[in-house]
Amino acid sequence: MAGGKGERLMPLTELRSKPAVPFGGKYRIVDFVLSNFLNSGIMAMYVLVQYRSQSLIEHLRRAWRIGGRIQQHFITVVPPQMKARGGWYEGTADAVYHNVNLVRDFAPDLVAVFGADHIYRMDINQMIQVHYARQADVTVAALPVPLHAASGFGIIETEPDGRVIGFEEKPSQPKPMPQNHEQAYSSMGNYLFNTDLLVRVLEEDASQPGSHDFGRNIIPHLIQDHRVMAYNFCDNAVPGTKPYEERGYWRDVGTLEAYWQAHMDMLGATPLFDLRNQNWPILTDTFDGPTASFARATIEDSIVGQGSLVNDANIRRSVIGRNVHIDHGAQVDECVILDGARIGAKARLRRVIADRFNVIPESEEIGFVPEADAARYQTTASGLVVLPRGVPRGKGLLSRSGIA
Repeated sequence: MAGGKGERLMPLTELRSKPAVPFGGKYRIVDFVLSNFLNSGIMAMYVLVQYRSQSLIEHLRRAWRIGGRIQQHFITVVPPQMKARGGWYEGTADAVYHNVNLVRDFAPDLVAVFGADHIYRMDINQMIQVHYARQADVTVAALPVPLHAASGFGIIETEPDGRVIGFEEKPSQPKPMPQNHEQAYSSMGNYLFNTDLLVRVLEEDASQPGSHDFGRNIIPHLIQDHRVMAYNFCDNAVPGTKPYEERGYWRDVGTLEAYWQAHMDMLGATPLFDLRNQNWPILTDTFDGPTASFARATIEDSIVGQGSLVNDANIRRSVIGRNVHIDHGAQVDECVILDGARIGAKARLRRVIADRFNVIPESEEIGFVPEADAARYQTTASGLVVLPRGVPRGKGLLSRSGIA
């Protein structure tokens, strides 16, 4: 499910959908869920796109060409077909209903419906094994969250054996987990369906008015008469996970604050989410630029992407994308700088998210005077400053790609 507008991530989603937003110095957000499927050995994937989809489509074309002559190995982009009711997707369930012919044609035993806009690692086979072991009709991936914070999530109520008996969207009084009254189960928006049931319930839902959403409509309807089970994401054991990483790390990076914080979570010698996992790699497109270069630079707890040049500058707790040039005397502190940016000599940036191809002039200061920042840029309540996408320059690898 890769059609989200990502309005709360503006201006990063001004020209691209949320799953296409760059992340982590070299990836796109969509790479995380696709890598989870591929690492789990699941090779048949349809990617349903909708809003501002061209950047995502081009990325998938470049980075995710698998299969070939093996008919059951593919990643296929599926734009809205304007079938069924004849318009855009009206909800997550409606998106699948518009393409239910793909499910019928492929005829799988199970259908996994996963979102494409979260940062996490997951062995999906373990969820499938639990689904079969519990003889479930539907399995919902669930993440325990502190009860005091649970009102901001879609909360699942379960019996002690994990059977789902209730679902509420952002309840004022969340129901706690049976085995831990200080936590509640939050739905991750990832589902496994027995195929026959999925097709039938989508057809029933399409015939009625409503929001046509899995979380708001389909799951609450099914728990009355079917065996809907919760899968505790914290039970998922991904190979190569380090002892210092947060167990069950999963982030919805749907806001600028969450997007920035997830980048900070990857930094340092013992990050909450470590990208350096060779047993469960996050995959993306190749970049034919040189390795990153440093000339008399000071780098502290940071990630610097391929092809970047840091010349006599100071970088602290920041994520720097590919082909970024940072000139002498510049200071970059707790920033997320996306591909192709240029930071001039003696410029100072603090808590800045700079979209691709930005040019920061010499001696410019951003992130130090809130009033001045708010007058020129988009800012957040915590003081993050966000710069929209710049204009590509020259004929470099990134500018030639034409990808937002």
